[in-house]
Amino acid sequence: MRRYDLTNASWRKSSYSGGSGGEDCVEVAQGVPGVIPVRDSKVPDGNVLVIGGSAWAEFVGAVGAAGL
Repeated sequence: MRRYDLTNASWRKSSYSGGSGGEDCVEVAQGVPGVIPVRDSKVPDGNVLVIGGSAWAEFVGAVGAAGL
C-alpha cells in the first residue's frame, strides 16, 4: 500500500456543507499529485480515503449529471 505525506495538505470543505457549521461534511485535500485525499470533517485526525484522480473525476461528473 502506498503512503502519502498529508502533513502539509491544504484541506477544503465541500461546498454542500450543512448550514449548521459544516457538520456532516467531507473535506478534500489539494496539492497531492495524481490523487484526491478525502476525510470526514468531524474527525480531521482520523482515516483518509485516497482516491485516484481519474476515479474522482468520474465520481464528480456522475454526481453533477445526477443533479446531486
